Amino acid sequence: MAKLGKKYQDALKLVEADKIYPVKEAMELVKKTATAKFDETVELHVRLGVDPKYADQQVRGAVVLPNGTGKTKRVVVFAKGDKVEEAEKAGADFVGAEELVTKIQGGWTDFDVAVATPNMMGQVGRLGKILGPRGLMPNPKLGTVTMDIEKAIKEIKAGKVEYRTDKAGNVHCPIGKVSFDADKLAQNYATLMDTLIKAKPSGAKGQYVRSITVASTMGPGIAVQLSTKVD
Repeated sequence: MAKLGKKYQDALKLVEADKIYPVKEAMELVKKTATAKFDETVELHVRLGVDPKYADQQVRGAVVLPNGTGKTKRVVVFAKGDKVEEAEKAGADFVGAEELVTKIQGGWTDFDVAVATPNMMGQVGRLGKILGPRGLMPNPKLGTVTMDIEKAIKEIKAGKVEYRTDKAGNVHCPIGKVSFDADKLAQNYATLMDTLIKAKPSGAKGQYVRSITVASTMGPGIAVQLSTKVD
C-alpha cells in the first residue's frame, strides 16, 4: 500500500490546496492525477444546501450525458407480451416477467439498471427489499417505469446517469473515464451541473450549490468553479 500512497501524494502535489479551478483546467488536472493502471472513473461530488429529510428539499432525477460514462450498463427489463420483443430489439440484456422476479428473489442481481412496464410493478414491488437498498428499483421519476421501453433502454445505453442527494445533501455521480479527453468530461460536467441547478427544490434556502469537487477513483479531490459553460 506504501506504493499507492506515494503515487497519491505525488498526485496531490499537483493540486493547489485552496484553489478553485476553472472547469476545463479541473478536467485536465483530474486526468493528470489519475495514476492507477485501470481506466479510472471520474466522479463529480456536489454539496448542496438542502436537507433531504424534508420532502420539498430532495433532489433526484436522471440525465443523459452527451458523451456517455464510458461504462456499458447491463439492463434488465420486466415486461410481457409485445414489450418483450421491443426490449430485446432495443438492446436489453435480460427480459422477463414472473420468472425474472423469481430469479432475483433467488439472489441474482447481475445487472446495473432495471426497467419495468407499469403493469409489471405489482410483481416487481415484491423485490423492494432486494432492489431498493441497491438503488435498482424501477422508478417513474427516473423514467424506468414506462411503456416506452425502447426509449428507456436507448437512453440508459447512451449514458444516462441517476443522481440523488445522500443523507448529508451531497450528490455523487460519474461523468466519464480518465481516458476521455478534457473537453468531453467538461461537456458531461456542464450537462449534469445544469440539470442539478434546474432541479433546485422549492424548499432549498440560502446558497444552493455549496461546493463542487471532481476526482478520479484513486485520485485526490479537485475543487471546481460553478460554471455550466464550456469554453
